[in-house]
Amino acid sequence: MKILLTGVTGYIAQRLLPALLQEGHEVVCCVRDKSRYTNKYASENTSVIEADFLDEASLQQIPDDIDVAYYLIHSMATQAGNFQRMEEMCAINFKNRIEQTAARQVIYLSGIVNETALSKHLTSRKNVEDILANATFALTTLRAGIIVGSGSASFEIIRDLVEKLPVMITPRWLKTKCQPIAIRNVVQFLSGVIGREETYHKSYDIGGPDILTYKEMLLHFARIRGLNRRIFVVPVMTPRISSYWLYFVTATSYPLARNLVSSMKTEVICKPNNLAAMLGISLLNYDTAIRLAFDKIEQNQVLSSWKDAQTSSIFRKGFSHYIEVPVNGCFKDVRTRQISNPATALDRIWRLGGKTGWYYGNWLWEIRGFMDQLVGGVGMRRGRRSDSEIGPGETLDFWRVLIANREEKRLLLYAEMKLPGEAWLEFKIDENDVLTQTATFRPLGVLGRLYWYAVLPFHGFIFKGMIDNISKS
Repeated sequence: MKILLTGVTGYIAQRLLPALLQEGHEVVCCVRDKSRYTNKYASENTSVIEADFLDEASLQQIPDDIDVAYYLIHSMATQAGNFQRMEEMCAINFKNRIEQTAARQVIYLSGIVNETALSKHLTSRKNVEDILANATFALTTLRAGIIVGSGSASFEIIRDLVEKLPVMITPRWLKTKCQPIAIRNVVQFLSGVIGREETYHKSYDIGGPDILTYKEMLLHFARIRGLNRRIFVVPVMTPRISSYWLYFVTATSYPLARNLVSSMKTEVICKPNNLAAMLGISLLNYDTAIRLAFDKIEQNQVLSSWKDAQTSSIFRKGFSHYIEVPVNGCFKDVRTRQISNPATALDRIWRLGGKTGWYYGNWLWEIRGFMDQLVGGVGMRRGRRSDSEIGPGETLDFWRVLIANREEKRLLLYAEMKLPGEAWLEFKIDENDVLTQTATFRPLGVLGRLYWYAVLPFHGFIFKGMIDNISKS
């Protein structure tokens, strides 16, 4: 079948794509910005189109001859605008365009809905489902709660809490029950319902075999990791304090933390159905899902990360707007080194950030990240998806990767921290084995210029130490 896959830069779609290709489907990957997407599975069965579902005219790029379309778009982590209104507009534009194609089925991944008093997130998800259900195509809705897998938001947030905090004073929503599901099972459900007419115009709750409170999930995680953790639930922690608690301890942004806290007050337990039996899916329990996730991490085989899918308001103009590093009106710190082993230097560049660090003055980078977090920035908490691989659109601590081209021996990063201006950091090895490291800052007004001069003394040893350690033989 010819399948339209939306949200391809997101966590779920990047897991689903290889499964669809393995089953022999032709997949049209729909992205908002080609500049931030690397097709790791490029073949004659994949193609990439650029479409923004907030821009109805751009949807004409969607082929007319598709058979099935996946709707895997959400805006909960956005840091700009009203995510509920954005999700509604995207759904309406998607529905209108897909109705003009040959698509017989749309598959939508939503959230489990159990109560009438829903969070903004779950209300928005239900609203999208209602919009898509009122269409000429057949809608199959899969509703999931907590998704557990390497790189998933739920897994990484739980991991941050358990591994960083031996004792936790937590809000009362930790007593809320949920039914987590392994990412492997989610992909099996999403691919398994393709063309199954018995699933048309129906919705199914999907979850694993365990019903656990969030506190139990944390304690299970701690036991698997061999950690002794104590959790005390208190009734006085407000949603705002809870959101800040998640924001400062985990890698989540504050807008996402706020929406997560709102959702976590609602129980997400599956209504019984026979879909798993119908599709022959063996459901993995929570402990198994955790162990499988760590197997992938230890093997450095994390296929996707929720952190890469978070889109800052900085990039509302698109990645391509920032790929050309400006020259006029900018301050630059340019350093060059002749290198004797370009392959080793390139490997070091490709391992920047995360566990590896920045090769010099890591404690200063950490302080800068903490200062950024205090003013609502992303800080240094995001790390990176893989220790050795990196691609356009991925996060790297408080940077976003714009270009990562090993053939050209070039890495270009753009700062997502809070700044009175814009900042780029570039590494490039030329044909003469000369490494050029360039930090570019385009100031915004007088404050931006004052900022540059304030940090200039630190550049002298931070950037010098970094290039020296990258280029050493």
